Amino acid sequence: MQAYADYLIIGHGLAGATLARTLRQRGRRVVVLDAPQPDSATRVAAGLINPVAGKRFALAWRINDLLPAARQFYQQLEAESGRRLYFEMPILKLFSSVREQNDVLARSAGHPWGDYVADPAQPLPAIPGLEQPFGGLELRHGGWVDTELLLDVLAADAQKNGELRAETFVPELLVAEASGARYGPGLRVGRVVFCEGAAVTANPWFSWLPVTPNQGEVLDVEAPDLPTDYVLNRGAYVVPLGQGRVRVGATYRWPPFSPEPTAEAREELSQRLRELTTVPFRITGQRAGVRPAVRDRKPLLGTHPAHPALAVFNGLGSKGVLLAPRLAELLAEALETGAELWPEVNIIRYQALYPVTLPPAATPA
Repeated sequence: MQAYADYLIIGHGLAGATLARTLRQRGRRVVVLDAPQPDSATRVAAGLINPVAGKRFALAWRINDLLPAARQFYQQLEAESGRRLYFEMPILKLFSSVREQNDVLARSAGHPWGDYVADPAQPLPAIPGLEQPFGGLELRHGGWVDTELLLDVLAADAQKNGELRAETFVPELLVAEASGARYGPGLRVGRVVFCEGAAVTANPWFSWLPVTPNQGEVLDVEAPDLPTDYVLNRGAYVVPLGQGRVRVGATYRWPPFSPEPTAEAREELSQRLRELTTVPFRITGQRAGVRPAVRDRKPLLGTHPAHPALAVFNGLGSKGVLLAPRLAELLAEALETGAELWPEVNIIRYQALYPVTLPPAATPA
């Protein structure tokens, strides 16, 4: 006898875990297949929530929509699990030159950042050992999420509900049909959603999407004299983990990837930290993970052009903890009711890359 689920989700990283919970809260029966990876992109990430990012100091994309959803999602999980997951704290974005300082201060005259940036004319807090010769900005309403603990909490919740299976997805066992899909001899589902991260490049149905894997490395560091109530950012981020520990990252490396953390990344991140602070520190660990990077730096959501029972939720990249809760809601609503996806994330924007030209009736809404 075949079992039935409304959704089969492939992958239980940030995208898959968030979507599984969102669908379950809608009363849907979900099955998740995930081969555990101790150094998955989500587990290695620092989980930053940064309202103002990039060299142009631009306000983060759709921040007023994304941030409240993220805050509500993580705080609700904290209340249910009794575990601290979400650490809201200021980010000190330090200028790297006089030119950068002048450019940003000139832009600040129009108040482009609203309440997300403290008064740029005011000096930053005086922090012993922090190198800030050019000043900087104090970013508000940012912080970080403990991504490893987040995945553990969501995995425990999924296992309690019998949803999570620790197994590798086998594409040959999936048969897509007009009204659903079958996986192997024992499972029939309404839809399949691929949340595989960088592995989507080998997916038989979605490998045409423009995902380029990108490897990032981070350091775990003991530095008891660094501040515990700020995230630091100049050339690298420094996230306070508690008990005198910080995480420093991240590097960006395009293929080919190293199978192990590299000495080059260790030295690069160590040097960035030395440029930020004069306090002593000791490296205690180094990890590497592979992120799914997208050409236009926007996530990938939507249904397959030829197989409406197949969908994708991918490309969250380095801003995943900010993006995932709201985008999971958006995708769930689209799959359940046919609601429109935001055009910036809908995979229809890459329809021209799909290898088969379809008649208009087969094009997803």
